[in-house]
Amino acid sequence: MWLDRNGRPESDYACRVPKPTIQDVARAAGVHPGTASRALNPELAGRITPETTRRVKEAATRLGYVPDQLGRNLRTRRSHTIGVLIPDLGNPVFPPIVRGIEDGLRDAGYEALIANTDDSPEREDHLIKVLTARHCDGFIIASSRRDDPAVAALVESKVPVVLVNRLMDTATASVVSDDATGMRAAVDHLIGLGHAAIAHVTGPATLSMTQVRRAAFEEVMAAAGLAAYPDLIERADRYAVDEGARAFGRLLDRHIPTAVIAGNDMIAIGCYSALRERGLRCPEDVSVVGFNDMPLSGFLDPALTTVAIPQNDIGAAAAQLILGMINDGRPAHRLLPVALVVRGSTGPPPNR
Repeated sequence: MWLDRNGRPESDYACRVPKPTIQDVARAAGVHPGTASRALNPELAGRITPETTRRVKEAATRLGYVPDQLGRNLRTRRSHTIGVLIPDLGNPVFPPIVRGIEDGLRDAGYEALIANTDDSPEREDHLIKVLTARHCDGFIIASSRRDDPAVAALVESKVPVVLVNRLMDTATASVVSDDATGMRAAVDHLIGLGHAAIAHVTGPATLSMTQVRRAAFEEVMAAAGLAAYPDLIERADRYAVDEGARAFGRLLDRHIPTAVIAGNDMIAIGCYSALRERGLRCPEDVSVVGFNDMPLSGFLDPALTTVAIPQNDIGAAAAQLILGMINDGRPAHRLLPVALVVRGSTGPPPNR
């Protein structure tokens, strides 16, 4: 333990040094304490001139001033935290979404409390209770199912809630990618290459995006005069690699298509695995299309053709919506554009 010149432990000495106050910051910046307080409040951005804000922030940094968050919470009756529920943090598509949420909240003086539900309804219900007990000002939820009593109860309680990519049958604020347009682009791409026997490996039926993507698949196939045969559609129990491999394996045992559109990129990787197990090549024997364009999908072998959703923008939009609901209570819906990214996993159908 280090001692000061009077023989006292330095830690004890440090405890006796008074913390700088907002008055100290104001004095150092040459402004009124109220002006200094507003300049350091992210929720009041733009109320103080940039030059004054810069002087106040520099003074705060120089003095080591840390705002009294508890006092602020008591004054505003807000915790300045948002509960964020993610179904599977192991899925690479979610970290960019979470990053967009965090950046959007932080700019407004809020922080995210992030929880992983493991795609379990029971765990989701438990985490909602835990985060509610922590007085979160609102929730951004990416784990909801079409019939989700826990989230429905939260919406009914008038707590601000924004859903991300997974909608409920109960209407609420949401941010989703334009999955129907993305699926149409994927099917049109394969038809343009000459494919007719196109399969689809979907995700769980309890999720809204599964329904949207499958309906669009069947619609575009029918419009092109191609049948979406039941034998060419298989459901994975989860949006995961192992479930994708099992589901596509069952489909391949019935019929070998010339192409498959996976419910997401994780299922697409499972399709790669199922093809390799049967000695089939991608794309020479079967073309594969994914959905989401998760990070590193371009580095797979072969690089994955996929529908890209704007992951960071989805998170940023969700943050914007939840902050808007906290301030004025009005829910809104955002539909964000997608784009097909063509890579090496798709090609012309084989001659059989």
